[in-house]
Amino acid sequence: MGIKSDKIESNKNHMGSYKEDDVIFLLKDISNRVEERGNKERELAIQTGVHYSEMLPIEYKPSEEYIKLFYESLEKFKEDIAIYTGVVSERIIKNRGKDIVLASLARAGTPIGILIKRYIKFKYNIDVPHYSISIIRGKGIDENAIKYMIFNHPNKDIQFIDGWTGKGAINNQLREATYLLNKKMGINLDSDLAVIADPGYLVNTYGTRKDFLIPSACLNSTVSGLVSRTVLRDDLIGDNDFHGAKFYKELLDEDLSNYYIDNITQCFDDTQEEVKRELEILEQCNTEATFLGLEDVKNIKEEFNIENINYIKPGIGETTRVLLRRIPWKILIKKDTKNIEHILQLAKEKEVEVIEYDLKSYECCGIIKSVRKK
Repeated sequence: MGIKSDKIESNKNHMGSYKEDDVIFLLKDISNRVEERGNKERELAIQTGVHYSEMLPIEYKPSEEYIKLFYESLEKFKEDIAIYTGVVSERIIKNRGKDIVLASLARAGTPIGILIKRYIKFKYNIDVPHYSISIIRGKGIDENAIKYMIFNHPNKDIQFIDGWTGKGAINNQLREATYLLNKKMGINLDSDLAVIADPGYLVNTYGTRKDFLIPSACLNSTVSGLVSRTVLRDDLIGDNDFHGAKFYKELLDEDLSNYYIDNITQCFDDTQEEVKRELEILEQCNTEATFLGLEDVKNIKEEFNIENINYIKPGIGETTRVLLRRIPWKILIKKDTKNIEHILQLAKEKEVEVIEYDLKSYECCGIIKSVRKK
């Protein structure tokens, strides 16, 4: 496989605030080795050619009002997330069987992967292996992490997991990466990506296609096991290393990662009838990807004269990310949309213009500001 088993094993270490029973991060701990940059400095660097994976943003410190919105949204949506976790878990089992390995895409996929792992344990009493691995737009998936999973679970199917879909950049990257790995290594990875919410109609395995608030989108590391975005830089990551990430140990007192997971997991038992009902509805639907959401992206690009499609971030989850760690230009919201209070709060704090716009697939869309000097 091009990498020795002892090197694979020695590269694994426990990081993050989740229990190892829930997830193992196949990431190299590069804490204190990457200087975090402010959003403006980082945005300028990205727009002038520096890859986003070579830097880390300064973690957004939520206001008290914003943290209150997180708690309120978790209370409001925890049963919905439990239902759609059940739906996507059942569909994974139906499509792939029970002899699987879950591979969450760090970091938005990690809490969702934990929920799916816990649901399968709850429903089928099977403890499936679950890892969190890195995939980076424009650079690919962590090949050493894939080799590690194959080496340690040679006869199991790998199911990739993320939180939600935006406009499909990571989904496309995953398809390309698995194709290249299959060709290079003579394996048969399936690029199927399972998500809780697929508002863009971009994947086949999902819990719902509603664009609704998944509260783990509201925060950064403090709801993702205190792990940063993943980093890939030659001076930090060697040939036999996993991609890197920072472990924010200094935020342990503020960590809500396990609180979030536990609150949703407690809803599994009471939502079984709803899971069954949603699955019955899906049986009657076309669940194939139709890429419907890309129409919204195309219209926004043309109407607002956006030079780079990567500046357009559709959906509640992606819009939240724009406000947390990029330099937003405008926020577009669908008329009469509800349950985006946290987005409106962030837009208010950051003084970003909010515009009503005729969106078809998504409830809102964030547009990144061009900061390059003309």
